Amino acid sequence: MTRILIVDDHDVVRSGLRHMIEVQPNWQVIAEAGDGKEAIEKALETQPDVAVIDYSLPLINGVEATRQIRAALPLTEVLIFTMHDNESVIRELLKAGARGYLLKTEARHHLIAAIDALAAHRPFFTAKVSEALLDSFLSRLVEASALTYRERGVVQLITEGYTNKQIGLKTVESHQQQAF
Repeated sequence: MTRILIVDDHDVVRSGLRHMIEVQPNWQVIAEAGDGKEAIEKALETQPDVAVIDYSLPLINGVEATRQIRAALPLTEVLIFTMHDNESVIRELLKAGARGYLLKTEARHHLIAAIDALAAHRPFFTAKVSEALLDSFLSRLVEASALTYRERGVVQLITEGYTNKQIGLKTVESHQQQAF
């Protein structure tokens, strides 16, 4: 039996999620919460397998609720269920411990698969979220590769195990050879 906690500040959203979830065999909604503080309390009390949490919550936001739930219950997986597809929000939630991210606009097509993946301790991201994560990753790679020739040389020496003092001497020697 997969035990699920639903956290959203809108009753109608919680009701819709409950309806979609409870028609699945061996799935049970064990608790609901309307704010982040209550989400943490209900999670600690019921120890769900999966917590479906909105990002925008009163009292304690979805990021902090996720962080606290994952710290106290490392086996409880968190699926963020939100309308926000901002790259920095996604990164922040992943750092807090969420292992799945689903936009509310994609719920009809992906909610069951998302909960199923998380219940099996696998991450879940839709194509749209994966694309945002990939774009972020690639932009950081481009920024990281924007080193000067000299900076790349110093990084190479660091990776070869040279100390700061040895790198300083090598750098001086290199500049002397280029000057003469």
